[in-house]
Amino acid sequence: MSKLYVGSEVGQLRRVLLNRPERALTHLTPSNCHELLFDDVLAVEAAGEEHDVFANTLRSQDVEVLLLHDLLVETLAVPPAREWLLNTQISDFRYGPTFARDFRHYLSEMDNEHLATIFLGGLAYSELPIKTSSILPKMHSRLDFVIEPLPNHLFTRDTSCWVYGGVSLNPMMMPARQRETNHLRAIYHWHPVFAGQDFIKYFGDEDLHYDNANIEGGDVLVIGNGAVLVGMSERTTVQGVENLAAQLFKHQQATEVIAINLPKHRSCMHLDTVMTHMDIDTFSVYPEIMRDDLETWRLTPNGQGCMNVDQVPSYKHAIEEALNLDALKIITTGGDSYEAEREQWNDANNVLTVKPGVVISYERNVYTNEKYDKAGIEVLTIPGNELGRGRGGARCMSCPIERDSI
Repeated sequence: MSKLYVGSEVGQLRRVLLNRPERALTHLTPSNCHELLFDDVLAVEAAGEEHDVFANTLRSQDVEVLLLHDLLVETLAVPPAREWLLNTQISDFRYGPTFARDFRHYLSEMDNEHLATIFLGGLAYSELPIKTSSILPKMHSRLDFVIEPLPNHLFTRDTSCWVYGGVSLNPMMMPARQRETNHLRAIYHWHPVFAGQDFIKYFGDEDLHYDNANIEGGDVLVIGNGAVLVGMSERTTVQGVENLAAQLFKHQQATEVIAINLPKHRSCMHLDTVMTHMDIDTFSVYPEIMRDDLETWRLTPNGQGCMNVDQVPSYKHAIEEALNLDALKIITTGGDSYEAEREQWNDANNVLTVKPGVVISYERNVYTNEKYDKAGIEVLTIPGNELGRGRGGARCMSCPIERDSI
């Protein structure tokens, strides 16, 4: 039996969780896409076809691909999981007790395939044939969502992240994404691939309001050798980082966490949109953001259940020390400053490493891919004309659940 363990960013990738974009994208419109955290409306069929190329590229590299929709259907087949998800996603607090009861009853009669599709893809009031005495539907128009679609579930990287021998079930910053975490909580608890397996849940698996402790997987790089690199970004707070670090140290899964203070704006929403790990000593970096003077701290366990926090001169120096390297190789975004800014926006720096020195990247980022190639990195390109509109590349769209150490 293979082990649920992610030992690095660049060791051989063995198993990964993806989510093929389907019904959720059909609900994206120019008037609601920004609310749902998308900058644009995608062509649904084309996005699905591009995603299939991505999944098949991974399979061609001996990576086992798990699809979120399938896992959710199989999880809903477990009665306590189904009950928990219906009660959690259709809660009395979310809908009021009368409507929640009537709505849960309607959903509980669906088959698992249909229910998974609704949970992921959303439902409008106009599609809901139930009679209820609740005021709630009377306050909404037909086209309002009774369950909002989750188009960002495409980016499986953020919702949960595997770090060495465990997983963080991330309390997401944006309300538009918070329901995603419950799907992963149910899958990791009840799905046969995960149920009864030996792994740690560091954070985020309790029915709590995590307040200011937000963390998203796009900010978490498991660089190996017991080190974790984390960006404090638009979506990941200091409180989130310190809570995750405390749990990693408590379970003796990491020896240090390097925390970088990133600018808080959308173009560098997560650390992995401006920096990814491509080979043991090689990183791709967008230099406009990843300047040498970014404030950086090293968190280490102090042996008494607390942690030491030391500011360090630069993130590059901290990574070199953590990985015992003389010098990092940094490959910057390609092209002139206009082209580099465009390619970073189109996720040129957000590559997924499948094994040391082999990465998956959008084919549209020609200048940056050329630089990778010249630096000896093998680039497997995938189409991203539609997928890229969601502002996420191959790393964003993948959640490794099994990967070798370096």
